Amino acid sequence: MAIPTLGFLKKLLDTPGPSGFEQAPARVWREEVTSFADDVTADVHGNSVGVLNPKGKPRLMFAGHIDEIGFQITHIDEDGFLYFSGIGGWDSQVLVGQRVLLLTRAGPVRGLVGKKAIHQLKKEDLERVTKVIDLWIDIGAANRDEALARVRVGDPGVLDCRVEEYPNERIVSRSLDNRIGAYVTAEALRRLASQRPKHAAVFAVASRREEIAWTGSGARTSAIGIEPNVAVVVDVTHATDYPGADKKHVGDHKLGGGIVLSRGSSVSSVVFDLLVACAEQEKIPYTVQAAPRDTGTDADAIYNAMRGIPTGLVSVPNRYMHSPNEMVAIEDLDRAADLLAAFARRLEPGIDFIPR
Repeated sequence: MAIPTLGFLKKLLDTPGPSGFEQAPARVWREEVTSFADDVTADVHGNSVGVLNPKGKPRLMFAGHIDEIGFQITHIDEDGFLYFSGIGGWDSQVLVGQRVLLLTRAGPVRGLVGKKAIHQLKKEDLERVTKVIDLWIDIGAANRDEALARVRVGDPGVLDCRVEEYPNERIVSRSLDNRIGAYVTAEALRRLASQRPKHAAVFAVASRREEIAWTGSGARTSAIGIEPNVAVVVDVTHATDYPGADKKHVGDHKLGGGIVLSRGSSVSSVVFDLLVACAEQEKIPYTVQAAPRDTGTDADAIYNAMRGIPTGLVSVPNRYMHSPNEMVAIEDLDRAADLLAAFARRLEPGIDFIPR
């Protein structure tokens, strides 16, 4: 299926913005949402909020974090090589030989991740897992002064990978975790703008810093500012339709097989049941994922904010998470936006979210 907002999605994915440095993708998100929301704002934390029916009841918050994993320069040596630390959870094995894009005050600077060639490794090194401390970034500088003229310590970066469309309506890109969550919240608001909910005020949030602080990220500060009566978080979860996937512990979730609804300690049972009812009414395929402890998403931050906010979690199956090339099905993004819009239209004033 071809979605009419594929251009917006690609622009959002291709715009670099690791945790703590999300300003550029946040601007892209706000520019798009301004075309259909009643109001669009940004807060001091850097979260972006689009709203419809701001005086409606109940107050509903959709949250999808807009940051991605990346890295930050920690040292520049005398030969002009850059050393770095990860922003978020990296499998350092995938970094070797990758091209990178550094975000500097003068604009983007390109480089590559270097490592000693296999021919020069000792046997014990060949059998050892590569760590970030074994790697460096080469920007082609001849010495430290030349490197410092282009890059500063503290500059962030991402892998230099672009969106590609694959067969069977797959999207391949870095930053799918979780730029697509922010995309889905925007698309749900777009649907609601053309067919407004009768009662609910709807706040769509592109939140910050989930990859490094999901227990106290921008979703929490947004929730405190919005004071929603109910919230739905959109994130990715591990697809298990690849060789060797552990379905016994993670569940059976396929690309193109529908959205995933989380059920567990950080999810309101009332919101979960209502999401299931909406999915079945709209004939949206879904699977259920058990979350016996926390969810590892912004749901954990929102659920415990203030005096507690009833929260649901809608996820999109994602292959190869936290790698240079993650993969999702476009159809699942469309379904997630449809489900959020259906949920908003179903809410009525005085709805009781206390579990009985």
